[in-house]
Amino acid sequence: MTSGAVATDRPEPATPGAAGHADDGAVPSPRADRAERGERAQAAVERLRAAGVEAVAVTWVDNAGIARVKAVPLGGLVHAAQWGVGAAPCFDVFLADDTIVTSPLIGGPTGDLRLYPDVERIVPLAAQPGWAWAPGDRYTQGGAPHPGCQRLFARRTVAAAAERGLTLKAGIEIEWVAALAGPPHEEPRYPTAGPAYGMQRLTELSDYLRDVLRALGEQGLTVLQIHPEYAAGQFEVSVAPEGPVEAADTSVLVRHTIRAVSARHGLRVSFAPAVEAGGVGNGGHLHLSLWRDGHNLTHGGPGPHGLTAEAEGFLAGVLGELPALLVLGCSSPAGYLRLVPSHWAGAYQCWGLENREAALRLVTGSSGERASAANAEIKCFDATANPYLAVGGVLAAGLAGLDQRLALPPEVTDDPAQAGPDGVPRLPAGPDEALAAYRRSALLREALGEPLYGAVLAVREAEREQYADATPEELASATRWRY
Repeated sequence: MTSGAVATDRPEPATPGAAGHADDGAVPSPRADRAERGERAQAAVERLRAAGVEAVAVTWVDNAGIARVKAVPLGGLVHAAQWGVGAAPCFDVFLADDTIVTSPLIGGPTGDLRLYPDVERIVPLAAQPGWAWAPGDRYTQGGAPHPGCQRLFARRTVAAAAERGLTLKAGIEIEWVAALAGPPHEEPRYPTAGPAYGMQRLTELSDYLRDVLRALGEQGLTVLQIHPEYAAGQFEVSVAPEGPVEAADTSVLVRHTIRAVSARHGLRVSFAPAVEAGGVGNGGHLHLSLWRDGHNLTHGGPGPHGLTAEAEGFLAGVLGELPALLVLGCSSPAGYLRLVPSHWAGAYQCWGLENREAALRLVTGSSGERASAANAEIKCFDATANPYLAVGGVLAAGLAGLDQRLALPPEVTDDPAQAGPDGVPRLPAGPDEALAAYRRSALLREALGEPLYGAVLAVREAEREQYADATPEELASATRWRY
C-alpha cells in the first residue's frame, strides 16, 4: 500500500538492454523498418549470447489479464524481429480458465497475426538461466497494427498525450501472496505466520525476498521498497517510475520474476485479488504523474493541494470514468471480492489527499521532494487487469478531462463509508454494474476502437456468466492460481 511508486526518475539499467526505451508512443510499422529491426535484433543476439541466453520468451497479455507466450531460440530472434511469430487472433477472446468465446469482430478459428518482440526491451531472466524475455506487439500479416493489440492501444494514448506536449510517469505496485507448493485444488498453506507488516515475516523469508530483490536488480530494475503486506503470506514490491507503456511492461516482468524465484524456493504465488474470500486481497495500484517541459503538473499549481489546472482536469476525467474503467482495471469477477469498503481498496468514487479509502488518492510526497514525488494513485485496480488496457484507458479518460477543463468534485477527507447511503457514491460492487457503465462509455469505445472494445466486452460478459452462481469461496478458489 505504498505511495512511492512514482517518486524518482528511473536510473540507467544495470543490465544492457534491460530497461524499456522511452518514446513518444507512436506506433511503428514492422514493414517500414524491417532492416533496422534486424540490425537491432542481431546486436541483441550478440549481447544475449554472451549472457548465456538460449531462448527468448515473447509475451502479450490477453483481455482476461493472463500473460500468454510464444518463445523462439536465440538463433531465430532476428527472423522474429523482422517477420514476427504467428499468433492466432482468438487469444483476444480467451477467458482466464482458457475457455474461448467470440466477439463481433474478433474470434473464431480462422486468421493469423504476427507477434513482434520489442528488441529494445529484451532482458535476460535472472531467475530462469538460459532465458530472456521481451514484450510483444501484434500486427496483421500485412504489417498493419492489429486493432486488438492492447500494447499498441496504450502506445496510442501515450502518443495522444505527446501531441499535447505532455508526458507521464507511471508505476504499478505489485502485491502477491506466497504459499507452499501443492495441488491446485488445495487451500493455500503459508510459509510464514508472521504478523501483518511484521519484521518476523521478513526474517522467516529473508533469503526468498533477497533473491527477489537480486533478480529484479540484475534485470535492470530499480526497487524502491519491498515489504510484508497485511494478508497472510502477502508481500509488495514497488519499482521506479517510467513511461506508461514501459511501466506496464515492467509489471509483467516483475510478476514473471517473482514466480520464477518463488518456484526455486518451493513456493507458488498468487496475484489474484481474492486469495481467500473475506480477506484482504492483492491490488495492482496504478500511480501516475503528468509532466510538461520537465515540470510535474501535480505540484506547484493553484488548485487543490498544488494541482495545476491541467492535472486537475486530467484527474477529474479519470475519476468520472472510473465505473467504466473498472472493466479494464478490475478484470475478473473475483476483483469485487476485494473491492469492498474498509479494506483500503478504493471502493468509493471519490478523491482525497492520502485517503486510502478513496478510489483516487492524491500523494504529494514529503516536503522538499514534492516537485518530483507528487502523483495520484488509482487504488481500485488489481492485478487481473491487462496493464496495457489499464494505463491506456486511464490516459484516454484523463486526456478527455484535461481537454474539457474539468474540475474535481469536493474532496473527501475521511472514511467515505461513514457518509451514509446518500453521501459518497460507491463504485460498482459487481461486474453487472461495471459492464453497464462500460456499455454507456462512448469515450472508451472510441479510444479502444470497436474491435478491442467488443473483445473486452465479450470476455467480461462471459466471465460474469461463468461465475454468476458461484459463492465467494468458490470464486476465490477458481481464480486463485490463474493470476
